[in-house]
Amino acid sequence: MSSENNQSETNKNETDSLEEKRETWSGKFDFFLSALGYAVGLGNVWRFPYLCYRNGGGVFFIPYFIFMLLVGIPLVFLELGVGQFTSNGPLTSWKMVPIFRGIGLSMNIVNFYLVLYYNMIIAYSLYYLVVSLTSKLPWQECNPSWSSSNCVDDYDPQNFRLVTCEDYNNTLKCDNGGCFNITALTGSIANCSTNQSNLDLIGWWNPSFPSQDYWNNVILMKSSGIDDSGTIVWQLLVALIVAWIISWALVVKGIGISGKVVYFTALFPYVVLLILGIRGWILPGAAKGIEFYIKPDFSKLSDIKVWTDAASQIFFSLSIAYGGLTSLASYNKFQTNIMRDAITLTLSNCLSSIFAGFVIFSYMGYLSYVTGQPIDQVVQPGQGLAFIVYPYAVTTIPPAPLWAILFFIMMILLGIDSMMTSVEITITSILDFFPKLRKKSMYKVITITAICFIQFTASINFTLQSGTYWIGKTLKLNIFKN
Repeated sequence: MSSENNQSETNKNETDSLEEKRETWSGKFDFFLSALGYAVGLGNVWRFPYLCYRNGGGVFFIPYFIFMLLVGIPLVFLELGVGQFTSNGPLTSWKMVPIFRGIGLSMNIVNFYLVLYYNMIIAYSLYYLVVSLTSKLPWQECNPSWSSSNCVDDYDPQNFRLVTCEDYNNTLKCDNGGCFNITALTGSIANCSTNQSNLDLIGWWNPSFPSQDYWNNVILMKSSGIDDSGTIVWQLLVALIVAWIISWALVVKGIGISGKVVYFTALFPYVVLLILGIRGWILPGAAKGIEFYIKPDFSKLSDIKVWTDAASQIFFSLSIAYGGLTSLASYNKFQTNIMRDAITLTLSNCLSSIFAGFVIFSYMGYLSYVTGQPIDQVVQPGQGLAFIVYPYAVTTIPPAPLWAILFFIMMILLGIDSMMTSVEITITSILDFFPKLRKKSMYKVITITAICFIQFTASINFTLQSGTYWIGKTLKLNIFKN
């Protein structure tokens, strides 16, 4: 009996020794800024403003704040509470209620797929940042080597006219985006492929920005479809490697380093967003864009889709049910006031989304003013907003490279913050499941390196010429955080 007690005491001491190895946040704001950086990501900039426009403008704020109060704050508090109470990540924290262990496993599975494509978005931004380091942005004008036949870079009213081209008796609507007058054509049949030189160009029904062709044909080298994999785009592969090296460097030393990095990565995007906002708000057409963003359409409140979009955006923007909040809170001291943090974090995140909308739509209004196109034809969701619409808008604002550089730096920092915690979810889960890996720093470094390498290898698929189709599918289906 005595030997059994001694053995039990020995095991307890070993467990206590391993638990002592677990880090805790050293700074007063390390945890809050890490959680804020994780929650405020790319979706706040490219998804929320579009959803607001699509769902009745300012009316969307009503269901959005209702779900923030009824769903957002309680679930954020729950996740933080689970992590802080158990001092464990999502995989092992639910051992307190064994029947719910599948929740932690599911969080890790979903987060794994998120990590694969999320770092690819950062890689795109890194690529754009590098090519923006020039005196003239490469997508500023149409280039015959990569632009399509409907590429338009001169939107001067004297040279450009937007038309619907629906008068089929008198006009010819061609796939290249041009609309031609055929009333003066005699002796031949109007044909888009053979005799456009004999026709009078009335205007364009489907113009393409140079930035769109640059995105499709230079950055992505886009294939014809998701079933046409194509080859690996080596520039994207290099950018992805750099993105993963950055992610690895920020997490390999644990929260002692990442907890300090967030003082810059979580706060500086707000500085950049404010700078871009001040510049955008004084542009011609900005007021029209902002009005388009917030003008309420109360009839939308009866549409169930508006409410489902608001609910899903709360989950996406607050990063609920991915395990990140649980992982971050597991490094808290037991007496940390997480109720205060849950309320502050949720409000900060939602207000960040609204503020980003005012900035983004000022540029949408300006682009509408410059091109003469209606705002609803200029606005694009997701990747289109980040890599097509905004990049072209800044080409008309001197000095264009400066505004492009600032924007892509902001995109990188927003992505890196979320990425650090997303990788940390897997790291925390594995180290908690195998606590002996915490005993020596070498074991921990090898484990983290292996995790990052496996996730990098699994994400190489996105550097194929068809990679953007797979990313687009996940974003469109709203399966993962965006």
